[in-house]
Amino acid sequence: MGVFTYESEIVTAIPPAKMFKACILDGDTLIPQILPEAFKSVEYIEGNGGAGSIKKVTFGEGSQFKYMKQKVEAVDKDKFVYIYSVIEGDALMDKLEKITYETKLETSPNGGSVCKTTSKYYTIGEFELKEEGIKAGKEKALGMFKAIEAYLLANPNSY
Repeated sequence: MGVFTYESEIVTAIPPAKMFKACILDGDTLIPQILPEAFKSVEYIEGNGGAGSIKKVTFGEGSQFKYMKQKVEAVDKDKFVYIYSVIEGDALMDKLEKITYETKLETSPNGGSVCKTTSKYYTIGEFELKEEGIKAGKEKALGMFKAIEAYLLANPNSY
């Protein structure tokens, strides 16, 4: 088994508290509303969103995948940190044991926020991740983040 780590940063005009609430705390309901082609539904199998909770994400018609299960590892509402792992589903392609994402929102100098994400891919056997696969995943995550940002900018009183 190998572990491949990738980091990314996204800057937004939205303050961290507002972005964290929309993306993380209310993301399970907001994201399927604004991106129904990508996400059909999110349902909790265990827990209520705190550490240890397990949720099933069903992808929309526009996705190449059907579903994934995520385990919430940590939620820090004060420091705007969210850590979860993809533990099951076709997104793992039978080549990954799990993928762990750590997202942290920090205040940027202009009053917006910087979203820093560390992704750790735990491979099975000798499987090696290809850069194009990582790039495609990053582009989808960026698209989702930008869709949430656009929603918040268009609906400034929503959060």
